[in-house]
Amino acid sequence: MFTGIIQAVGHVAALQPKGGDLRLRVQSGELDLGQVGLGDSIATNGVCLTVTAKESDGYWADVSRESVARSTLGQLRLGDQLNLELALTPSMRLGGHLVSGHVDGVGEVVERHPDGRSERYRVRAPDALARYIAEKGSICVDGISLTVNAVAGTCFELNVVPHTLAGTTLDGMRPGSRVNLEVDLVARYLERLLLGERAAKPLAATGLTPEWLATQGLVGIRH
Repeated sequence: MFTGIIQAVGHVAALQPKGGDLRLRVQSGELDLGQVGLGDSIATNGVCLTVTAKESDGYWADVSRESVARSTLGQLRLGDQLNLELALTPSMRLGGHLVSGHVDGVGEVVERHPDGRSERYRVRAPDALARYIAEKGSICVDGISLTVNAVAGTCFELNVVPHTLAGTTLDGMRPGSRVNLEVDLVARYLERLLLGERAAKPLAATGLTPEWLATQGLVGIRH
């Protein structure tokens, strides 16, 4: 588990395609790897990766076909910057929200403009994720815990303060940039729990639609 509070920005030091998946070396920048061992998890642009080898200035990890398909890691190039966070321990403050590091899909930045001293971003999510994104709820974008300020259809807005811009990769994001999205854990499990016995049926047969959820008072239908 993670919190979505980025601890360092690293970069891609090596990429080795391996029969459909990928071996990745991350130069970890200021991230303290002192207590990290083989098999430990590090959130890398929001993707939970297992450390398979450790070096003085970074680590190696395998990126599965599933992670390549669900995230932006398959499009990485040498030198690309990466948001990094070590796994949560019981003694750490939960400064963001509970993040699993299991990316749900890839979104696209469609707009960016100054908003006071902050930057306002508008991001388009995949259709299948829109129902999990709520105004003033939490979302994880490239591993960063952020608050959703507004929602309209598949698009949502984020306000990013100067501290977050300086300490993450977000300042490099422009319209057209693709980002890893992880929706709030509670929303994901709540939907499944609401199905009850219908969870054993194919999704098309469950009748779980935004309209049905609205009748239960769980979401508002936006047009």
